[in-house]
Amino acid sequence: MKQGYDIKRILNLLPHRYPFVLVDRVLGFEPGVKIRALKNVTINEPFFQGHFFDRPIMPGVLILEGMVQAGGLLLAESLPPENHTRVCFSGVDRVRFRAPVIPGDQLIFEVEIEKQRSRVVKMGAKAFVGINRVAEAKLMALIGGEK
Repeated sequence: MKQGYDIKRILNLLPHRYPFVLVDRVLGFEPGVKIRALKNVTINEPFFQGHFFDRPIMPGVLILEGMVQAGGLLLAESLPPENHTRVCFSGVDRVRFRAPVIPGDQLIFEVEIEKQRSRVVKMGAKAFVGINRVAEAKLMALIGGEK
């Protein structure tokens, strides 16, 4: 597994920006195979103001988005540079949220390519806090289309 990298490289590979970039660091990756990435969840996140006032919980859809962004980084590390801007996530299946994510948690995303045929990539994604799995999903992406 290759050594990870920091937010500077993440911002060079992803189109997302604050407050919507949901990966703080890549811990390690193997191009064409898998990636491990990290999101530090802090009370300063804008979504905690309204979700929920008396018990802050990270919205599940944002946990899912973090897994998708980690998958995007995996594809960016796996594809030729000319295809980096031509990746479009096309679907999610079998999403499960198993435990709440709260301020102070360190969210670890693990995404693995399960199948690739021509322009379609299927990936398995999991999110952990410590050793506890808090979410999982099957992700699909399409490579190609308009530039």
